[in-house]
Amino acid sequence: MGSQSPTKLSRAHLILLPTALWLAVFMLLPLLILLVYSLGSRNALGQIELGFSFHNYARFFTGPYLAALGRSIVLSGLTTLICLAVGSLFSIWLAFKIPSNRQQLFVTFLVAPLWTSFLLRIYAWMTILRPTGILSHLFQLLNWHDVPVILYTPYAVLIGMVYNYLPYMILPIYTAFEKLDRRLLEAAADLGATPLQTFFKVTAPLSSKGLVAGCVMVFVPALGDYVTPDLLGGAKTMFIGNLIQNQFLTVRDWAFGCAVSTILIMIVALFVWIYLRYGESEIAA
Repeated sequence: MGSQSPTKLSRAHLILLPTALWLAVFMLLPLLILLVYSLGSRNALGQIELGFSFHNYARFFTGPYLAALGRSIVLSGLTTLICLAVGSLFSIWLAFKIPSNRQQLFVTFLVAPLWTSFLLRIYAWMTILRPTGILSHLFQLLNWHDVPVILYTPYAVLIGMVYNYLPYMILPIYTAFEKLDRRLLEAAADLGATPLQTFFKVTAPLSSKGLVAGCVMVFVPALGDYVTPDLLGGAKTMFIGNLIQNQFLTVRDWAFGCAVSTILIMIVALFVWIYLRYGESEIAA
C-alpha cells in the first residue's frame, strides 16, 4: 500500500496541473502585471514607466476619488439589501408554495433573462424609463399627467442594478430553502411561532450560508459595475468602476487605473475572505 501512495500522489498532481496552469496564466499573472504597473507612473506620452512608488495609492486616498468608492459601496449595499429582501420573499414563495414539479419551470423563467446580452437588458430598461417610453405611456393611460423622469437618475441606476443581479441572489437562497427540513418549520408552528418568528429563528439561521452566498454574489459584481451607472445614470455620477474605465480608455493613465483596480480587488478579496471565514465557522459549529 505504501508503494502505491507516491504513484497516486503523482497522478493527482498531473490531474491538477491543467487547473494550476490555467489559474497561473489567466489569474495570477494578470494580477501580478496589475500590481507592477500600479507602482509605476505615466509619462508625457501616456505610456507607463515602471518604478517602485506608492504615489498612485496615495493619490487615490488623498484625492477626491474616495467619494467614488463611497458611492459605489452605498449603491452596492442598497442593491444587495433590496435583492436580499425581494429574493428572500420570492425564494420562500418558490420553495414552500409552488409544487416541486413546477419549481424548475419558474427557475428557468428566472434565469432566462441571463441568456441575453447584459447591454441588451440595459437598453431595454432605457426604453422603458425614457420620457417617451413604456412607463410614461402607462402613466398617461392612468391619467397621471405629472410623470416623473426616472431615466438618468440614481433611481434608474438602482432599478437596473437590482434587475440585473436579483437572479444571483435568488438562486443560492432558493437552493438553501429547498433543502430545509420541513418538519422543523412544522414544529415551530406547533409551538406557537408566527411565520415571521419562524423565518428569523428557524429558516434564516438554517439557510445562513445561502443568504451570505447570495449577498456576496450580488455585492461583489455590483461594486465594480460601470455599464449600468454609465447608461442608466447618464454618466452624471462617478463610481469606482467608471473611474477605472476612464483611467484606461479616456485619460490613459494606466498606472493610476491599475492602482485603483488593485484597491478594488483588495476590497473584494476582503469580502470574500469574510464569507469564507463565515462558512468555515458554520461548518465547525
